[in-house]
Amino acid sequence: MNGKYLAISILLVGLLFSCKKDDIERIPDEFYLPIINPVDFVDSVTNPFMPLVPGTIYTYQEQTDEGNEVNEVTVTTDTLRIIGVKCIVVTDVLKNDKGDILESTLDWYAQDKNGNVWYFGEDTKEYEDGEVSSTAGTWKTGVNGAQPGIAMPGTPILGIPYRQEYLFNEAEDFGKIISTSETVTVPYGTFNNCIMTEEWTPLEPDVVEHKYYASGIGNIKTIMIKGGNEVAELTTKTK
Repeated sequence: MNGKYLAISILLVGLLFSCKKDDIERIPDEFYLPIINPVDFVDSVTNPFMPLVPGTIYTYQEQTDEGNEVNEVTVTTDTLRIIGVKCIVVTDVLKNDKGDILESTLDWYAQDKNGNVWYFGEDTKEYEDGEVSSTAGTWKTGVNGAQPGIAMPGTPILGIPYRQEYLFNEAEDFGKIISTSETVTVPYGTFNNCIMTEEWTPLEPDVVEHKYYASGIGNIKTIMIKGGNEVAELTTKTK
């Protein structure tokens, strides 16, 4: 199955098993069987709403219930082959206002020929007093039944849920695009015609986020609309 029909099948599964904010239903595991063929993927991630250009560093200021935090996301020059697909390695480091590392993650992404950005897994560590306290949420495609998901569709389609990741009871995030015409202002600037997504997981049914993506930039803002008051905004982008 090529990338085009694979992406369509995933979106149709999301449509058939609709996931609503207040009545979340899991897409049955037996129906989620993405067929990944390395020949359907390209070497770079160029989706305008999630461009991953090696060397780019995104810095976000986050306001949380615990205080202010800084999140630095770096698109590295490293790659990793996962089930034959060449993935770009992205680092994601969260620090408190004192500079202490709270969480450090390696994320793995790849793009198919139709512009869909796939999420192949993450290696995540949470810290307390400088020591690793948890690796919950870690998963890798092909290990223990884990499967990749769509981080950003190549063609934005409103209202159809899609899996973003899958490892039963560990990584089960969903997303759906709910607008393609948002105007968003963050410290880094003002952007028009942004995509807004709604994202959630049945593992935490009381938590829902809205994320905003600007063309040519990527994620610029995240708001927790249910389950907390967290807000993250892009402050700088360097290359």
